[in-house]
Amino acid sequence: MNFDPRDLKISDYDKGFLDILSQLTSVGDITPQAFQERLSEVNASPDHKVVVVEDEQSHKIIATAACLIERKFIHGCSKVGHIEDVVVDQTYRGKRLGQRVIQALMEFAKAAGCYKVILDCGESNVAFYEKCGLTRKEVQMAKYF
Repeated sequence: MNFDPRDLKISDYDKGFLDILSQLTSVGDITPQAFQERLSEVNASPDHKVVVVEDEQSHKIIATAACLIERKFIHGCSKVGHIEDVVVDQTYRGKRLGQRVIQALMEFAKAAGCYKVILDCGESNVAFYEKCGLTRKEVQMAKYF
């Protein structure tokens, strides 16, 4: 079975893309039109990439992650990749799908000229991200509105 990450497509709306995201966090009511508009915005930006893994037998999206590239003034006007929204369907965990989507996004960030990739995660996920080649660094802070 081919579990290679690929770019998010409009047809993924009907393949459960939003369902997989709902295993991570609240998604809300997103219409097909709203999905298409947001995907068009993502695709228009060289600094934003969303990858998915599809189970080709069931035609369902079973993993996803996104990368946003921040253009910095430090380090000689360099770039940093921010990996977000990493989730693997609970019935497919343990098959290295998370590692595959993370690797695809790290390659995207490196090709875009990023000097590093960062992500925020819960304490319970630290070991997984260390397996992906990331290391613990400092502390996350947040304020929700």
